[in-house]
Amino acid sequence: MMEHIKKRLAAQDWPSITATLHDNGFAVVNDVLTKEACAALIAGYETEAAYRKTIQMERYRFGRGEYKYFQYPLPDLITAFRERVYTEIVPVANRWMQELAMDTRFPATHPEMKALCREQGQEQPTVLILKYGAGGFNTLHQDLYGAVYFPMQLVLMLNRSGADYTGGEFVITEQIPRAQSKANVLQPDQGAMIIFTTNFRPVKGSKGYYRVNMKHGVSPLHSGSRYSLGIIFHDGLS
Repeated sequence: MMEHIKKRLAAQDWPSITATLHDNGFAVVNDVLTKEACAALIAGYETEAAYRKTIQMERYRFGRGEYKYFQYPLPDLITAFRERVYTEIVPVANRWMQELAMDTRFPATHPEMKALCREQGQEQPTVLILKYGAGGFNTLHQDLYGAVYFPMQLVLMLNRSGADYTGGEFVITEQIPRAQSKANVLQPDQGAMIIFTTNFRPVKGSKGYYRVNMKHGVSPLHSGSRYSLGIIFHDGLS
């Protein structure tokens, strides 16, 4: 299965994906995970040894549902996504920093990114798997976890929209300066990957680039169960 996933990632049209990511702050890539890989990740949700922490979202007013943080060592599939996708999108991240006249630059490889996190005491993996039932939702938020954070992350959709669940759209909002916010509502199907900004993106105006803050969340499910895998490239504090 791992070799098949690696081949699927390698076969993607990364120039087109990264151009869309730069211009929109997000990109949807269909058919990245096989049905078998999705089923295996869902089945593993009950394997408690794989996780370091479980969060009941209602307790913290994050929404309604549950998610679990993986612990190191991460499954090979997750490591493959973290390392391969990172190398494809880090040029976009550094271009954003340049366009916004920010001093931050990100290293070329994911192991180097993890090393930057460790220097700030951020040693806990932030990869998580999320489960929602009917009425479940996730409030708009940003996944930062510490002083060091990579400006993009991804989510993999693990079951079938319209068949396993209804509702539960993925929502990305843009807080445009001196204007009303814009909402992007996405409903990718099983096996799709959404790459999106962690907290902001540059937008070109008449006087150069300016910063647009962005948040993401999940709209309420009408029925069924929805699973997704969130892959964040920076680690967090203990």
